[in-house]
Amino acid sequence: MRVARADPVGLAAGHDAPGHSFSLSQRIVMPDPSRALSGNSDLSPDAAHRLIATRLAVLCDARGAALSTERLPLAQALDRVLADDVVAPIDVPAHDNSAMDGYAFAHAGLPDGEPVSLPVVGRALAGRPHDGDVGRGMAVRIMTGAAMPEGTDTVVPIEAATCSPARVQFARAAVRPGANRRHAGEDWARGDIALPAGTVLRPPALGVLASLGIASVAVRRRLRVAVFSTGDELREPGDALPAGAIYDSNRFNLLAMLRRLGVEPLDLGIVPDDPAALRQVLVDAARLADAVITSGGVSAGDADHVRAAVAASGEVEYWKLALRPGRPFAFGTLRVPADATAQPRQSVPFFGLPGNPAAVVATFYLLVRDALLRLAQARAEPVPRVPATTTAALPKRAGRAEVIRARAQRDGGGWTVAPVGSPSSGALNAMVQANCLVLLEAERAAVNAGDTVDVTFFDGLL
Repeated sequence: MRVARADPVGLAAGHDAPGHSFSLSQRIVMPDPSRALSGNSDLSPDAAHRLIATRLAVLCDARGAALSTERLPLAQALDRVLADDVVAPIDVPAHDNSAMDGYAFAHAGLPDGEPVSLPVVGRALAGRPHDGDVGRGMAVRIMTGAAMPEGTDTVVPIEAATCSPARVQFARAAVRPGANRRHAGEDWARGDIALPAGTVLRPPALGVLASLGIASVAVRRRLRVAVFSTGDELREPGDALPAGAIYDSNRFNLLAMLRRLGVEPLDLGIVPDDPAALRQVLVDAARLADAVITSGGVSAGDADHVRAAVAASGEVEYWKLALRPGRPFAFGTLRVPADATAQPRQSVPFFGLPGNPAAVVATFYLLVRDALLRLAQARAEPVPRVPATTTAALPKRAGRAEVIRARAQRDGGGWTVAPVGSPSSGALNAMVQANCLVLLEAERAAVNAGDTVDVTFFDGLL
């Protein structure tokens, strides 16, 4: 959603107040920004992740109400956050059924002799069960998913049997008692919690709900996140580009990643390097959104006014991350103005990302993603890391973590990975070519070809 900034009154029109915000009565005391910026030790990404999680825990505990809920049909619930536990109203599967095509019989009733030979007395199809009991020493032709006929407990696969219309033969050793039979309630028994509250409804979860006969589900309102870029040098795509100007790419990258995360982004556009304009857009953003993200303006440059504007609107920490790319990073809270739609002394989280495109992706992926999932009241979804073998050397100095844009591919039973594009944090070509990030720990020095590194895939964000 694009929000025009020209009219602060119009900004609030047409949008209800965020479903929750955070009380400053339990606020966290944050250090003086100047001390945070001038400190000698840089903060590791893992330490920053833990600090954000700790602060968000306090903010979430202090909030007055959860995100509001709405009920949606399954077809509209993709990527939404489940509001309540889903309790299975039926057994799944609803009945004992065959795991494959074959012949069903009672194992204890097999006659002597080798091979086993049984008369075929009927057939069972999915949705068209065999009618009546099956006597000992008899078999029924059965298809995958069909209900097991009364009196049977075992299925011999069709490929392990010799068949004719009237009889089936197979080796006694071909099946164990109970083989190839799925039991009623094997996935969920009636009364089980099939999906806990906070589950993000990915396609498999929607399939689970459908298998339970559930047509609609209560979900949380989408988290609203306001996004804007700062800088006099920035221009909108499609506008004329004067000397010294660049097009704003970070904002569109962030807006797209937020949508992929299931968040409702509020596009506040480009804000010039003007303290009054920055203060106003922060006030508007805090009124409209559940969280605020900026790109640029959080370093120590003379024209980086975001720090002062945030300090006037809330509380913030500025961290020098021991991370390349992505060293400047800000986290804090913005006060929600007291007006007709918001109560006084509330606040929303603020994330100040660097201005370089690669640094935006790295800090969003490593620090912001998990924080937004928590604010959305979603269950934790850690991004998995897998080991991969490098096919090229990766220059690095010890003392800071490094995130390298790379492309991984399968190689036998494992993965190989190689860096792509320019190593510059301002280069976008590498992000287009990459499908993963290589994560190098601070203590690690240069990596040689053939070494093992940790890789995290973009997981649909890019």
